[in-house]
Amino acid sequence: MKTVIVIPTYNERNNIEALIPEVLQLMPHIHIMVVDDNSPDGTADVVRRIAASNKQVSLLWREKKEGLGKAYLHAFEELSQDVGIEHIVMMDADFSHHPSYLPAILKAAETSDMVIGSRYVGGGSGTEGWELWRRVLSRLASFYCRAVTRMPLTDFTAGYMLIRTTMLDSNFTKSIDLSGYAFLIELKYALWKKGARMSEVPIVFKRRREGESKLSSHIIREGIIAPWKMIFRKRV
Repeated sequence: MKTVIVIPTYNERNNIEALIPEVLQLMPHIHIMVVDDNSPDGTADVVRRIAASNKQVSLLWREKKEGLGKAYLHAFEELSQDVGIEHIVMMDADFSHHPSYLPAILKAAETSDMVIGSRYVGGGSGTEGWELWRRVLSRLASFYCRAVTRMPLTDFTAGYMLIRTTMLDSNFTKSIDLSGYAFLIELKYALWKKGARMSEVPIVFKRRREGESKLSSHIIREGIIAPWKMIFRKRV
């Protein structure tokens, strides 16, 4: 059974070129799928070049930019066709999710259906290189989501996650329709409501190496509304 790391990208050419070899050096048997939303900087070309000489790397190219949630759901749909995949790891391309935590995340997956690389669980060190307003916003978001949903997590907007593929049937993924950080919150909530065994692994979340953050005021507004949408939505 194999594990696939899904890495969504938009204008991450330099980051992805450095990240893929580092991941494979640490974990030579893991597979990587890059989901690129037609990046104008040529990110997809870099991935194609790497994939041409390494069968463990693949590219899922998308015609237009539709956001983090759509990219991940598209990847889940594609990967669900391979019954040999046991785990999917969600990971950013910019080194904010450092590959060095992968062994601990996979170890936790032995007894969990969902593993979260958490900035705030015991032993985690929060964020490194963020402005004060972003650190405060992130903390408040998790506190707010926990109060609304009653879900026993410390890091609701974390994007470094592992999911057991048996939890991701087609009806489940079709029921998720939020984007950005709200997508990450809804995905955790939906898995929890489905009965997923959850665990959190402490990490340090570092400022991206290159490029610009995708955070926007729309994503923040959606994140405020998202917990209420989730708790009143009928689940399949």
